[in-house]
Amino acid sequence: MIEGQIKEFTYQIGWRSRGRHPGRHASAQRGLGMDFRGHAPLISYPDPRRIDIRQTIRDPFDQVWVRIFNQRSAVPVFVACDLSGSMGFSGQMRKLEIAAEITASAAYSAFRVNDPFGFIGFDEQVREDWMFMSSTKVHGAFELTERLAAHRPGHIGAAGLNDVSQYLPRERSLVLLVSDFHTPLEQLERHLGSLMRHHVVPLILWDAAEYRNLPEFGIASVTDCETGARRTLFLRKNFRERILQAFDDRRSALEKLFMRFDMPPLFIEDGFEADDLTEYFYQFVAA
Repeated sequence: MIEGQIKEFTYQIGWRSRGRHPGRHASAQRGLGMDFRGHAPLISYPDPRRIDIRQTIRDPFDQVWVRIFNQRSAVPVFVACDLSGSMGFSGQMRKLEIAAEITASAAYSAFRVNDPFGFIGFDEQVREDWMFMSSTKVHGAFELTERLAAHRPGHIGAAGLNDVSQYLPRERSLVLLVSDFHTPLEQLERHLGSLMRHHVVPLILWDAAEYRNLPEFGIASVTDCETGARRTLFLRKNFRERILQAFDDRRSALEKLFMRFDMPPLFIEDGFEADDLTEYFYQFVAA
């Protein structure tokens, strides 16, 4: 992975981090920051540098008061990536190659602001061979992305999403959830409930070759990537239109489901652009 070619994006969080390590995010931890929190007696917080002369003079009991500030803290950043069969689809690009680009970009973006980065891969279960423990050392993450881009998943589902939360830290984290989400909505709803403690950004990888670029007439043989089942379809114009409508309906259903969990999704169809993620965070977090 060539560092100079990795696309960086800017992200924000909408809550106060409880992380103890210094960083650039608003924090609930008291420290040598610039976010004023209030006053406290000097005896409770013995830091003479923070003495507030005016507050002390006004105190009728002659108590010495100091200003209390919150520090800026780091936030753990994770990519949770679907490794199921459908993510092996290859159209304009292989979905897992795009997932690898997103992972490299997230790792580098976190590294640039001293946030720890981690990766969790899952298919029917969380894959321990596809885990990168949270760290500020970015080169190990880059090695993982090269493996990810070359990975060829078998015919397997994505039920392991339900267990991802068990591998995330107790403190609230930013989780980029990368998948095509070709999962039954009822099952997906159960999985999302387990991630409510964290800030989840669903990144939905679709490809025009899956539905938009189908011919209007002809015979096509299709394979379900997650079950291996094969079907032969006789394509004609009205059938193609039904497929397009089904994907439009699916998009609307996914948007409604994610918004119920306060997780606005970002659809990625024509390759990954880091600026799209930057805009996403400005739109849904910074606004």
